[in-house]
Amino acid sequence: MPPESRQTVVVDGLGLANRLRADLARAVERHVARGRRAPRLAVVLVGDDPASASYIKGKRRACDRIGMDSLERDLPAHASQEEVVAAVQALNADPEVDGILVQLPLPKGMDAFAVTSAIDPAKDVDGLHPENAGRLLLGESGLTACTPLGVMKILEHHGVPLEGADAVVIGRSNIVGKPVSLLLQRAHATVTMCHSRSRNLRARCREADVLVAAVGVPRLVKADWVKPGAAVIDVGVSVVDGALTGDVDTEAVQGIASLVTPHRRGVGPMTITMLLHNTLAAYESRTGACPD
Repeated sequence: MPPESRQTVVVDGLGLANRLRADLARAVERHVARGRRAPRLAVVLVGDDPASASYIKGKRRACDRIGMDSLERDLPAHASQEEVVAAVQALNADPEVDGILVQLPLPKGMDAFAVTSAIDPAKDVDGLHPENAGRLLLGESGLTACTPLGVMKILEHHGVPLEGADAVVIGRSNIVGKPVSLLLQRAHATVTMCHSRSRNLRARCREADVLVAAVGVPRLVKADWVKPGAAVIDVGVSVVDGALTGDVDTEAVQGIASLVTPHRRGVGPMTITMLLHNTLAAYESRTGACPD
């Protein structure tokens, strides 16, 4: 073994997610035992995309397993944007709905920003409403995008030092790149945001103590992109030759990184878990049901 090789922790995102879900289940059970209703998540699905339907099935199953209620509002692919917004507004007005999620992507021609902006910010468990995004920017409390929150939980669980660390985020999406960079800054890391067109991208990544890849370019991050001992979080998902592939060449960085998330059972299970976490938080905030 070369002298620079090290033991790399391959994150068990599913195992961590299951432990956190057990905590959420106990919290829901305590609320119900005190005569309160269970928290409720509503999902709006437009069209019949098989991948979206599969994601929703997984979310429904996750809700069931922790004792949380869920419901769906299914609209046809030919539904107008006004009809979708009306469905969202009806859920806003329902006092027994605590969290609302609009499954993305929406059909072509529909303005996703307009639809997600129609969600009551207090029920916006995906953290995409401009008010919640603004709260994150200002360092105020609010519902935070699920995948970035899951990334932070992984780093926290594994004791990755963030204060004063150099962090590099590849990707600038509103769903992952921007919010995770703000969360890392909130944890007192020094953050560099990059993207697929950044100059000297490899050299920038080599300086990172924490590297988050969320750009959607298969195996972009090679072994020589990683600083020895860095924590590497792979958020990207692509399909190559019919198989799911991440942004990081996971096998190649082992022996160099101190920690890496696999593209399967890495960040993905944490995203759904944070959706449940946000729904419980919205429920407790809206109903005044104090957490124990």
